[in-house]
Amino acid sequence: MIVRLAVYLVLGVCIWLPVLGLAQTQAANTIVIKDHQFDPQQLTIPAGQKVQITVDNQDTTPEEFESFDLDREQIVAGGKQITVFIGPLKAGTYKYWGDFHQDTTKGTIVAQ
Repeated sequence: MIVRLAVYLVLGVCIWLPVLGLAQTQAANTIVIKDHQFDPQQLTIPAGQKVQITVDNQDTTPEEFESFDLDREQIVAGGKQITVFIGPLKAGTYKYWGDFHQDTTKGTIVAQ
């Protein structure tokens, strides 16, 4: 009986925290790498919240998601995805790029 009650309590918290806006991380955002370019090139996220971003490399070659502003540097193998957690960020613009194709693979995250 106590175990069942605990399970119901945990499930209730998991269901209602996001609905009430009290969850720690926001729903995932996706940045796609295709033809050595980020899409979207500008991603807008809420300031002051921890955010989950999925980086989906649809190219066959690896790329790196790198940002001094965000203190991130992760390789994304060709045809693979990674998850990056950032924030909470102050309002502003944060640059990121693909280290292997710096001329074409660039983007910004805008926290507002």
